[in-house]
Amino acid sequence: MTLTQLNYLITIAETKSLNKAAERLYVSQPSLSSAVQELEKELGITLLNRSGRGVTLTNDGAEFLLYAKQLYGQYESILEKYRDGGSYRKKFGVSTQHYSFAVKAFVDMAKEFDMSKYEFAIRETKTEEIIRDVSTMKSEVGVLYLCDFNRKCMEKLLRSAGLIFHHLTDCQAYVYLWKRHPLAARPSISFKELEDYPCLSFEQGDNSSFYFAEEILATNEYSRVIKANDRATMLNLMVGLNGYTLCSGIICEELNGNEFTAVPFRDDEENRNSTMEIGYIVRRNTMLSRMGELYVRELKRCLDLEQS
Repeated sequence: MTLTQLNYLITIAETKSLNKAAERLYVSQPSLSSAVQELEKELGITLLNRSGRGVTLTNDGAEFLLYAKQLYGQYESILEKYRDGGSYRKKFGVSTQHYSFAVKAFVDMAKEFDMSKYEFAIRETKTEEIIRDVSTMKSEVGVLYLCDFNRKCMEKLLRSAGLIFHHLTDCQAYVYLWKRHPLAARPSISFKELEDYPCLSFEQGDNSSFYFAEEILATNEYSRVIKANDRATMLNLMVGLNGYTLCSGIICEELNGNEFTAVPFRDDEENRNSTMEIGYIVRRNTMLSRMGELYVRELKRCLDLEQS
């Protein structure tokens, strides 16, 4: 087994075509096919289903691809870390819950690199997709939170996906709303005071679990709920409908603007507050690339600045 063979298989899986993969790799199609066949013979499994309509991964091939991506990704990380120059475009991706500080850290990280030589991606997405993205190496780093309610389920999911959670910061719940909201000037806000206003939450999909919710206290009974898919829409709903959401209180005004505020959530006997432990996830036993290391440093710096 060689790194070249792994790269060939990864490219075939991405393009779903031997012709397109050969063009991207600047090799002949017979050479590409021969290399994959030799790999299949060595492993004793069939990696590809071949037909006139193209190629697809077999079940064994899909499983092997995960290991191939991890191994080849480590090889690229070593090259990127210890060798200057190089003609290939290095890739780095982040998948995150809808945190402005995570986007700010990404912006500050990207500024340190010549973006003509890199392929950067940041995905604000559903919690389940964050775990999947990092597990399949679509993204190198994921950003999400744990709390008393979701911790047991989330840690089980992370273990089964081969991921590890690293602590960044702890925070209590805040009510995030428009500065002209009728409750915005309160020193704290209780659950009862919010009854007349719509609770905004990020959609997690049709089969989503409460454990995947980005908003703390997701199991409470809300009289008015509106789902949104992105931060911009949620901010618009805060202005247009006096909506609110429950969040960490860590707000980056540079990206979200200064028209919004976070007010401490005041709990009661029926609606207890809970600590949000925000952190990042990576694949277990994986060395971060230089971009990954810098991104984590920027995450910590942004959180320190926002909480100071």
